[in-house]
Amino acid sequence: MPITVRMDADSELFKAIGDATRRTILDELIDRDGQTLFEICGRLAMKHGLASTRQAISQHLAVLEQAGLVHTRRQGRYKFHHIDTGPLRSIVERWPIDREEPNP
Repeated sequence: MPITVRMDADSELFKAIGDATRRTILDELIDRDGQTLFEICGRLAMKHGLASTRQAISQHLAVLEQAGLVHTRRQGRYKFHHIDTGPLRSIVERWPIDREEPNP
């Protein structure tokens, strides 16, 4: 009998934050929200020594956007990336930090 794996609603979120480069991109957007792809690539290279191509960073941003962690806004020729930490609430709700200790 084949084994089936249930994909929960958070699978895209866990995939998105499971990669170190994507977590670094989120860190940079927390530090300075509303950056263009060019700005993000520059900050990753200068601050973190990440020499990823623009295409690779663009693909990382697409994964983050699919998970709801990044939203984009177009203004003229520019596309600005904004962080949205709202989806991370599902992790805290799933595994609460402040919970009662079990009775011994």
